[in-house]
Amino acid sequence: MIYLDNSATTKPYKEVLDSFHQVSTTYFGNPSSIHQLGTEAEQLLSAAKRQAAQLLQVKEEEIVFTSGGTEGNNTAIKGIAYEHVNRGKHIITSRIEHPSVLETCKALEGQGYDVTYLPVDEVGRVSVSDLEKAIRSDTILVTIMHVNNEIGTIQPIEEIAEVCSRYPKLYFHVDHVQGLGKVPLSLEKIDLCTMSGHKIHGLKGTGVLYIRKNISLFPLLHGGEQEFGYRSGTENLPGAVSFVKALRMTLEKQSQDKGKLADIRQALSEKLRDMEGVILHDSEHHAPHILNFSLPGFKPEVVIHAIEKEGFIISTKSACSSKNKDESAVLAACGLPKDRTTSALRVSLSYSNTMEEIHSFSLAFQSVKQQLSKVMG
Repeated sequence: MIYLDNSATTKPYKEVLDSFHQVSTTYFGNPSSIHQLGTEAEQLLSAAKRQAAQLLQVKEEEIVFTSGGTEGNNTAIKGIAYEHVNRGKHIITSRIEHPSVLETCKALEGQGYDVTYLPVDEVGRVSVSDLEKAIRSDTILVTIMHVNNEIGTIQPIEEIAEVCSRYPKLYFHVDHVQGLGKVPLSLEKIDLCTMSGHKIHGLKGTGVLYIRKNISLFPLLHGGEQEFGYRSGTENLPGAVSFVKALRMTLEKQSQDKGKLADIRQALSEKLRDMEGVILHDSEHHAPHILNFSLPGFKPEVVIHAIEKEGFIISTKSACSSKNKDESAVLAACGLPKDRTTSALRVSLSYSNTMEEIHSFSLAFQSVKQQLSKVMG
């Protein structure tokens, strides 16, 4: 089976699993305990935090270990909203964010907050000019994803950060879950940034929220004041260590295999473009590991299952919304016609995929398309 659904989740590295097992069996003490086992666990947790900070080029006290992307996004958005409500109740985001951002914003709207959902162009990019026009005197947060999880569009984060830096009363949060290890991102002018372990060959239930030093957040969890008070609860030490292991290995691959993902994606793009009836959702602002395309007239779930029988795993859209068989909300927000928004497919790569796999997939996809066209096309 050839796995091409890496934006949904990735296969954990063996080294990650080994580190999780070793820490779970050897350093099982509670990091908050004062005896030797607790002290050893606390020292390992500090080391993991220090290494994560070095890899991300930030300060150790700016790293908060979380359970992943959804918790990171909720903590950042609600944390700013609740803590700084006296400054204002206006939040800016885009129409194509991950559900963990959109649903959080909707929940805040139910509590009296005002949210501006920025439109995107036909390739899924927000306008920096639109964003600046939307900023008001009561705006407290701008939250924009780095790489879109369905179509792979890269947002102009550096330009947005520059705009936000001119407004000292608002904070800028970036959902970096899909970009981590694939698309470089400087955290220099970003206040909060969400990352997830299982998207980089780490384990589900692990992640990091970067919180710029001296930013005050209302914590979603109260209790033992772990993680600088941002996230109470006994720390997931094996998860934290395994996250750092996955982060280190992924960043090394990003450096060593520079260009590999882009080359494979380009090859796939060229093969699909030559197939009759396939429409690519492509642009110059795409990430190197995600390719989204439509097959009008074909039900995507039928194509998914047919190609799976040939030994390939791909997806329709993001895993967090794939059980909704209606049209892609992301492609609809891009203003694309319904025959494209209801027939989208996504191929997402990892550094372990090869050019040979993509060649095999292309042949299998062409064959499946021809077979299905007799009954669906």
